[in-house]
Amino acid sequence: MSITEDRRGGEPAVDDHPYVVLRVAVGRVQRLSSNFVRVTLVGDRLADFGNPGATFDQRVKLIFPPASGVLPEVGGGADWYREWLAIGETERGSMRTYSVRDIRLDADGRTAVDVDFVLHLVPGKTGPASSWAAAAAVGDELIVVGPRRGRHDGGGVEYLPGSARQVLLAGDETAAPAIARILADAPPELCGVAYIEIPQADDAQRIDGPEGVAVHWLPRDGAAHGERLHPAVLGHLGEAGASIGDDLDGMIDAPGDELVWETPTFSRLGEDLDGAVSAAAYYFWIAGESRMVTTLRRRLVKDLGIPRAQVAFMGYWREGVAMKG
Repeated sequence: MSITEDRRGGEPAVDDHPYVVLRVAVGRVQRLSSNFVRVTLVGDRLADFGNPGATFDQRVKLIFPPASGVLPEVGGGADWYREWLAIGETERGSMRTYSVRDIRLDADGRTAVDVDFVLHLVPGKTGPASSWAAAAAVGDELIVVGPRRGRHDGGGVEYLPGSARQVLLAGDETAAPAIARILADAPPELCGVAYIEIPQADDAQRIDGPEGVAVHWLPRDGAAHGERLHPAVLGHLGEAGASIGDDLDGMIDAPGDELVWETPTFSRLGEDLDGAVSAAAYYFWIAGESRMVTTLRRRLVKDLGIPRAQVAFMGYWREGVAMKG
């Protein structure tokens, strides 16, 4: 079935769905630093993908080939995920969630999509995405699932500052691509600050954004996740920054292997929200390792009394837990 044909039974055409499922190829691989590699994805159908200039923290799904190297056949309709799950585990490959670093036109006038990968190349702890990115070469293929060009109703964007005049963006290396894209797409009059914790100093990158937003790179240099970010954020707010390990047992956290995920209109923890996006002057966006994010959530919301309608907290991953989606 082509992507423009209607399914039997009167279901909408695939083109009516807010996202696309595309087989794409690697057009370029750039080693940005000790821990970052940028993979540029190309393909004729990427002209149907994404929203250049309004990408912000857009999340997409990437499906990597299995050990055989043969990508699965996945349809482009609303049932794509069910179809992928129905494929044998050894044949369907691995799926992971990533943020789009950039959507642009390459030198040939074709749409190109940049995805920045953090290389967690620790023996016994390296996931399929890091392994794939570390060995990626021009011509390699994978599948990308993301928003259809011109559509904003498929989800995946949590940066919604409303009318806030200032923002505070904070995250670790996994949030760096999203923060960079948010600032690149932000209006020039935006003011605020961004704190990005990275493994080491050479992982800092140039970010083009509003002049009124100060970007601070915080190298860990062997420290634990959050030990640089936590006091920097609280210090900016005029509060003393306790150690990242303090009071962990008393924090609310997502159950099991789930990640904390709370936005002005949604709480994975089951909180009561009125659904109204705040019109407050300040907006907070924090993402990265889940326990680190939860620590900041507790300090900002519980201790400092910042209203939930002003904050978005997203756990992208959890240290010691192999994520699957």
